[in-house]
Amino acid sequence: MLSQIRAAATLLGILTVLLGLLYPLAMTAIAGAVFHDRATGSLVSRDGTAVGSSLIGQPFTQDGYLQPRPSAAGSGYDGSASSGTNLAPTSAKLAERLTTDGEAMSQATGAALLPADAVTTSGSGLDPDVSPAFAEIQVARIAGARGLPAESVKRIIAEGTTGRTFGILGEPRVNVLAVNLALDAAAPKAEPGTAPRPGTPTASTAAPAG
Repeated sequence: MLSQIRAAATLLGILTVLLGLLYPLAMTAIAGAVFHDRATGSLVSRDGTAVGSSLIGQPFTQDGYLQPRPSAAGSGYDGSASSGTNLAPTSAKLAERLTTDGEAMSQATGAALLPADAVTTSGSGLDPDVSPAFAEIQVARIAGARGLPAESVKRIIAEGTTGRTFGILGEPRVNVLAVNLALDAAAPKAEPGTAPRPGTPTASTAAPAG
């Protein structure tokens, strides 16, 4: 009996050290060496300061910025409260919000038909990307606010667009943070008398870049 307990305890100790300590440390070291940016959260820096992550969305509300899709994470893009609305397709509350947000977005962009992600939230509430169609209907508003030609805004959006993964998986997507940083570089002032900056990093990306 004691020999069996000893064998079990020995095995537990070995596996605890191997899988609970050595393996995680080895994987962390390999990830840091081979995929440093991804291993540290895919942080995006400007002037040496982390302003967000390319994998986690954040709110942009000024007219001169590409705006992300709606978020149900906390009060909006709260990294500590990632979630969707959990409202059923038959929910009257959901229908009311979609109608209200759709009317506001149509008024702001002049678009009669809106892409789905212009009014719907993602499952995480932290989606960093929007569809090219949603970005397209925001071009005129952004160009007007920044005093840029519409073609320049379209070019910046195109540069921030990623195609399907491996050419077949998913859909083309536009990274909101990448586009907005490029817009700031092209025309620093998005609103008269202000020098806007991207929103502060969420709780998940608050650590400074290495």
